[in-house]
Amino acid sequence: MSAGVEPTPANEHVVLGKLTSPYGVKGWLKVYSYTSPMEGILEYDEWVLRHQGRLVRYRLVRGRPQGKGLVARLEGVDGRDQAEALAGAEVLLPTAELPELDGDDEFYWYQLEGLRVVTRDGVTLGRVDYLFETGANDVMVVKGRDGDAIDDRERLLPFLPDEVVQKVDLEAGVMTVDWDPDF
Repeated sequence: MSAGVEPTPANEHVVLGKLTSPYGVKGWLKVYSYTSPMEGILEYDEWVLRHQGRLVRYRLVRGRPQGKGLVARLEGVDGRDQAEALAGAEVLLPTAELPELDGDDEFYWYQLEGLRVVTRDGVTLGRVDYLFETGANDVMVVKGRDGDAIDDRERLLPFLPDEVVQKVDLEAGVMTVDWDPDF
């Protein structure tokens, strides 16, 4: 059963995935998961959906792998038309419900997005816009759109702690990197 959720600041939720389209006629939905592994999204019994400017809470009845993706059944969504109405909704999780990380040098991507990126010499390269996964390592997209950035370039920096990433200070909103600004 769904219930309305009060709007909250953007940093109080993290996006786990997206409902893409109905699957079958009994209310199932295809799910695109941003979690790693992708089945991780199914570990949460309650989902907050952001759709058409509203936040609505749903209980996950069942979810499973299907082909190369996932499908899920939400309480109160009993037919294809109801599932179709939710297509495109983002699946959110309150950040307070995320599992604790093991160490001080582990971060969720949402914590890194927006951090000001500064070289060891104090040169501001810009801010972390987003991250993406490659086969070798995660990559940060740093955009120099701030007034205090050295330029307005977009840089791709590997997220390699102790090699490229020297320090992350979430309180100050700054990441210090060992990176040549001309690269």
